[in-house]
Amino acid sequence: MISIRPACKEDCAQILQLIKELAAFEGLSDQVHASEEDLLRDGFGPSPRFECLFAEDDHEVAESPPTALGFALFFHSYSTFAGRPGLYLEDIYVRESARGLGVGRQLLTRLAIIARQRGCPRLDLSVLHWNPARSFYEKLGFRHQSDWLPYRLEGDSLQELATTSRETS
Repeated sequence: MISIRPACKEDCAQILQLIKELAAFEGLSDQVHASEEDLLRDGFGPSPRFECLFAEDDHEVAESPPTALGFALFFHSYSTFAGRPGLYLEDIYVRESARGLGVGRQLLTRLAIIARQRGCPRLDLSVLHWNPARSFYEKLGFRHQSDWLPYRLEGDSLQELATTSRETS
């Protein structure tokens, strides 16, 4: 039996481990700079910036804490056009040993329930173009937004823009 539950601050080590596993799967391990302290501060501090769901196997031995089969880390976004908040799924990951058991679907189902309960008309995510999970998302009803292109400002470019003292009109 698989259970889905909200993560708690004691789960930060497991959250970080799952993030590292996801990064390795995506070939992006060198980009993980997060620490348990970062996750504790930003997910479980006075002003949480994200929430996280854990999927666990209920059949594990009761004496040991259950091992996460997967996780979904998300936060609120906002649509100015809709005038409503949305949910943005930053990461979803199911361990290889648990794939095909319905874990991903259960995590996404729980997120859909949360979105409906909170009055969010949409759930957004981004997926790498090569990721075979794209077909899974499409089967659930997610649609590729080909008219929107992702852009990012980071590193030196972010610093340069932030320190520009000249105002533009």
